[in-house]
Amino acid sequence: MQLKLWQIDAFAARPLEGNPAGVVPLTAWLEPALMQAIARENNLSETAFLVPTATGRYDLRWFTPGGEVELCGHATLASAWLLFEELDRGLARVTFTTRSGELIVARGEDGLTMSLPADPPKPFEAPAGFAAEIGAALGVVPPKELHRARYLLGLWDDPKVIRGIRDCGEIARVLRSQQLWGMVVTASGDEGYDFVSRFFAPDKGVPEDPVTGSSHCILTPFWAQRLAKKMMKARQVSPRGGDLTVTDDGARTVIAGTCALYLTGEIFV
Repeated sequence: MQLKLWQIDAFAARPLEGNPAGVVPLTAWLEPALMQAIARENNLSETAFLVPTATGRYDLRWFTPGGEVELCGHATLASAWLLFEELDRGLARVTFTTRSGELIVARGEDGLTMSLPADPPKPFEAPAGFAAEIGAALGVVPPKELHRARYLLGLWDDPKVIRGIRDCGEIARVLRSQQLWGMVVTASGDEGYDFVSRFFAPDKGVPEDPVTGSSHCILTPFWAQRLAKKMMKARQVSPRGGDLTVTDDGARTVIAGTCALYLTGEIFV
């Protein structure tokens, strides 16, 4: 079997920035084990697979090297970019049917706009000493606050703390103790941004994700309430880094960004 593969850098103005995603268009679903094996071989934070169902409509699934996930924003953006720029250039809007419901991406003059379900976090009643364990695992001071949605969210006072995290190797063990597998770390912004963040999911084969759409479904309502702003400029301060413009739209989080093509290829399986 021969399949086409595109690797696209999402939330990037040019290649080698943002978050790389593999995108594999299909005519019908492969066996999940084969899609998982392809994602493991690609060794990107996510590989997206899409199947057309009607004009402007596709089924979409995402796999990390460690398993299938419920939501992936950057690979959704990359999949839409591929359709708009290469596979279906007449489209101005695409609807993806996913495990997280319908996701809509539209293109405009300044890039792509993606609507995802909001995931407002709630305060997390951590056991005694848990915040200190989080800080120790990341090599920084303990978080000021902890909240929980799809992922655990830790809040720090100083964006320099977020930028200064150097090692996340121990965070998987600490999260696992509370039946968690992903963590967002955040602080108010600097350098012209409203807030900064990073995201770690080592139990899914993603020690650190460069730029994460799904984490901003948590961060957007969280910071919109604290800053009393609907539209915000965000920076994910991973080593690669990426810029996002996010809007709190009630039950939805709207994320805008651009993509850049890195490579095209063929898979033989």
